Amino acid sequence: MTHYIALLHAVNVGGTGKLPMTELKALCDGLGLIGARTYIASGNVVFKSDLSASEVKTALEQSLAAHMGKPVGVQVRDATEMQAVFDANPFVGREGSRTLAVFTDSAPPADTADTATGQNTEEIKLGTREVYVYFPDGMGRSKLKISAMKVGTGRNMNTIAKLAAMAAAL
Repeated sequence: MTHYIALLHAVNVGGTGKLPMTELKALCDGLGLIGARTYIASGNVVFKSDLSASEVKTALEQSLAAHMGKPVGVQVRDATEMQAVFDANPFVGREGSRTLAVFTDSAPPADTADTATGQNTEEIKLGTREVYVYFPDGMGRSKLKISAMKVGTGRNMNTIAKLAAMAAAL
């Protein structure tokens, strides 16, 4: 049985992507995902399953679309992959709350940093299926636009560390 983390794109407790975490847990339980636990109200859930990552992704996206009436992107990593994302952070030693990994389905294009717009003091590095961004002035004031952020979903290093630990402890 594999320990997974699912990261939902543009989901929170208020606004246009409103999805209470109790509903997300119930959706996971309904799909037969075992031991589903959510973390903070931004669409993070850990669970165990015998399904492959692609099967989990498809099942969650279909269930969420039916529940919410619109498509919801989902990124899935197993516990080992999530720990590897944390370990590969090129901005070690910098504030975890200001360092983001944008999770995508495939390797980011080599020109991702070159095609970013609105870049000021932010630093961009590429990972395996992630784009790492360090926001020295904070994310709230940034005007940075990266194409991967439209199709993927980002989590800061503090959240990634917690999710990796939660998945490992299942």
